[in-house]
Amino acid sequence: MMLDALGVGLLGTRTTVFNKALKYSQTFTADQRSSVWGRSDLTLPPHYAAFVNGIAVHSMDFDDTWHPATHPSGAVLPALLALAETMPSRPTGLDLLLAFNVGIEVQGRLMRFSREAYNIPERFHPPSVVGVMGSAAASAKLLGLSPAQCRHALAIAASSAGAPLANAATQTKPLHIGNAARRGLEAAQLAQIGLEGNQAMLDMCSGFGVYYKDYSPSVMAHSSSGVFKWILEEQDVAFKRIPAHLAMHWVVEASLAARRKLQNKEGSFDVSRISRVTLHVPPSKYINCPFPDSEHQARHSFQFNASSALLDNKVTVASYHPAQINRSALKELLSKVEVQTPEDNRPSFDHMYCQVEIETTLGLSYTARCNTFYGHWRKPLSQEDLVDKFQANASSVLNTEGVEGLIHVVGNIERITDCSDLYSFLRRTSRCPEQELYDYARSAAS
Repeated sequence: MMLDALGVGLLGTRTTVFNKALKYSQTFTADQRSSVWGRSDLTLPPHYAAFVNGIAVHSMDFDDTWHPATHPSGAVLPALLALAETMPSRPTGLDLLLAFNVGIEVQGRLMRFSREAYNIPERFHPPSVVGVMGSAAASAKLLGLSPAQCRHALAIAASSAGAPLANAATQTKPLHIGNAARRGLEAAQLAQIGLEGNQAMLDMCSGFGVYYKDYSPSVMAHSSSGVFKWILEEQDVAFKRIPAHLAMHWVVEASLAARRKLQNKEGSFDVSRISRVTLHVPPSKYINCPFPDSEHQARHSFQFNASSALLDNKVTVASYHPAQINRSALKELLSKVEVQTPEDNRPSFDHMYCQVEIETTLGLSYTARCNTFYGHWRKPLSQEDLVDKFQANASSVLNTEGVEGLIHVVGNIERITDCSDLYSFLRRTSRCPEQELYDYARSAAS
């Protein structure tokens, strides 16, 4: 999870939304400074480093997804790295790993207090709700706060939680994770100097319960009781292979399978011979976007991802560039796509499926269904493919020494005595950031 978050975060430093947030954050100064990922000589005040690095992780919707639904790593890792870099006594790799796990665990525990949280969200973007709590918990752990201070940190963080789902598919959505990282770190540091909140925050309907219609907290087993288990031991995360909303992975795999059937029968895929494409998907308003006009809408569109897979026989990072979105052939295919939401197709990442049916002008039909895509927790990525994803993402920003160094440090994190190497490798860029942004814009235009 840490390696994947670093990889997608490094790739995300090439995006427009990251660079806008970075420009804003550079107006702030402080005595303490923390690294900006993928920038060799740029630092920011710790809260703003956590903010922009968190935005980078989610800027392309390429980060991990859990069940119940949230993006767990992006709110936690940027906060921890920004904090660790400023601590008088540098934490060990094991300290960092334990704090990271605490941040993930708190998110998982809070979501399991609600059945609503198990479905694709309808009101709040989950990382803005539980992500800030995970960031606060992880930061509190790394700071070594007392139990009372930890309760205050979570109470303070809860007052910064919650972002409306209406900002999904916009440039503001990545800010949800950036803000979660920043505000969680801030909450822990405020609690450290004595700021207090309601210590019953997690037990009250008027507390954390405001974010869920059916919030019902329960007492968790004490870690010394012998029955405590990390949630990650029983519920793995999903790692994405394309930079898009998780549900898009089902529709892409089903579309590619249906395309293969058509091509095996007819020899080629010709848009002009397609009369209709029907998608059987779960109901969800914010990922039903028939004609996206931006990369962020495209990442949240069943129709776009199906059409892109059918037209190109692949979906990649480049698929979401404006030039690709605005192709006439793609728009022609989009006009032929229909969405249906069968009653048995539940809006849950643990139960949903996608079925794609292609109908031709000759009256032939080709259908394929995806129940579990490769990368889902039921069908996890191999370690080799996970590392390959990281290398592809990180090498767009870092030199070979930086890429390989991060793989080594993260792979041996529990044996690292000083986390300084992490920051060092994150700064070993291959080219200047201005050239990176220029190349990204040029590739988008072409």
